[in-house]
Amino acid sequence: MGQYSIKVEEARPDIRLDVFLVEFSSGNNLGLSRTSVQKLISGGKVSVNGSICLKANSKVRKGDDIGFATEDKPREGPKAEDIPLNVVYEDQDLAVINKQPGLVVHPAPGNYEHTLVNALMHRFSGLSSVNPARPGIVHRLDKDTSGLLLIAKNNPAHLELAKQFAAHSIKRKYVALVKGKMEFDENIIEAPIGRHPYKRKSMSVGFGKETKYAKTYYRTVKRSENWSLVELEPFTGRTHQLRVHLAFIGHPVLGDTKYGKNNEFIRLALHAKSIGFTHPRTGKFMEFSSQIPPDFQKMRPK
Repeated sequence: MGQYSIKVEEARPDIRLDVFLVEFSSGNNLGLSRTSVQKLISGGKVSVNGSICLKANSKVRKGDDIGFATEDKPREGPKAEDIPLNVVYEDQDLAVINKQPGLVVHPAPGNYEHTLVNALMHRFSGLSSVNPARPGIVHRLDKDTSGLLLIAKNNPAHLELAKQFAAHSIKRKYVALVKGKMEFDENIIEAPIGRHPYKRKSMSVGFGKETKYAKTYYRTVKRSENWSLVELEPFTGRTHQLRVHLAFIGHPVLGDTKYGKNNEFIRLALHAKSIGFTHPRTGKFMEFSSQIPPDFQKMRPK
């Protein structure tokens, strides 16, 4: 049986208890569905501030102490696998990886093997253990997004880099092929993002209480009648932010079947082009960049 205790440091207005626990489960790789969470609540396995709570729609407040127990046996930790990695840089504290498209970053329900984490465990002798289920992982890229990813080799480096991500001081740039001809040479998209009201595995632009501020800068690099190449810089780090923002302005990323419903590219045409950060040990600013992927370069104007 797993026993969990959560101190709610920050809660969104009117978030339900079952939704809160599902998000906690997702963030901690527990593999609990909303149905299984609701069964825990109705079965008296969840307490709020020391009292059993039987209502899944109870609201979670800042400062609440939430406890719950699961019957699931703890899953074994990830195992090392010999998967090719493109290591751009490494030292005793961190590494920069140029991730190939199609590689899931960390184990999660449905993908417990063949992930970047499995590859990292094979390649490096030490990784941070701040989150034992995701050793070394400070931030993520979607499975089909290629490009640069920052890896922590020890906990002090992980915590310092995580602070930089939280403060939005990490400099990241992406390139994407998007549907249609972009109207502006450059612009800023400011639109809140939250969980889609009906598709719980998707995000969407919205203006409800559970959305969060999101801001993206873009610059148009090349135009065609049917597609455009854009450079993107996220000022915030919301889930699927770039894909959701581009779809919102009518220019979804090519190959994005979740937000664009198009398959005009062999994969999701999104690449993490560069990343800049302050080294956690030396205090020096470091920046790395990668070339635009060959499959992007094969696109020809129509």
